[in-house]
Amino acid sequence: LKKRIGVPFIKKDWYDVKAPGQFTVRLAGKIPVNKTAGTRIASDALKGRIMEVSLADLQRNEGDAHRKIKLRIEDVQGSQVLTNFHGMDLTTDKYRSLVKKWQTLIESTVTTKTADGYLIRLFAIGFTKRRPNQIRKTSYAQSSQV
Repeated sequence: LKKRIGVPFIKKDWYDVKAPGQFTVRLAGKIPVNKTAGTRIASDALKGRIMEVSLADLQRNEGDAHRKIKLRIEDVQGSQVLTNFHGMDLTTDKYRSLVKKWQTLIESTVTTKTADGYLIRLFAIGFTKRRPNQIRKTSYAQSSQV
C-alpha cells in the first residue's frame, strides 16, 4: 500500500490580522486556518487564538524589538480578523541581559481589575544597584528588604 502524500496548506485559508488602533501598523500579518468543511467553521477556529508580534513591527521602531505583544483574535470580518491586546513580554535575550552577577533580583506580581471589567496582571522586575564609591563587590539585598 502506498501512503497518500498531501500538502497540508492546500486545505488552508489565509486571513489578514489587524492590530488594535493604538499601534502604528494596523496589518500585523497573516494567519492560516483550515477551510470550512461540514460543521467546522473556519471563523470559529480562529476566535480565541493568540498570536505574538514584535512591537518593533507594529510601531516601525527597532528600539522596541525586545518587546513581544500578544494579540487575541476577537472577531472575523470577511478575510480580516480583528484583534485585542492580550499581553506583553520581553524576549529571552533581553531578560538575560538584565540579570547580572553580584546583585539581587526582585520580582513582584499584582492582579487588579479595571473600571471597565478587565483583569490586569502586572509583573515587575527590579535589581539592586551599586552605590557611588562602593568598595564591596556585591550589592545584595537582605531578605527582609525583598
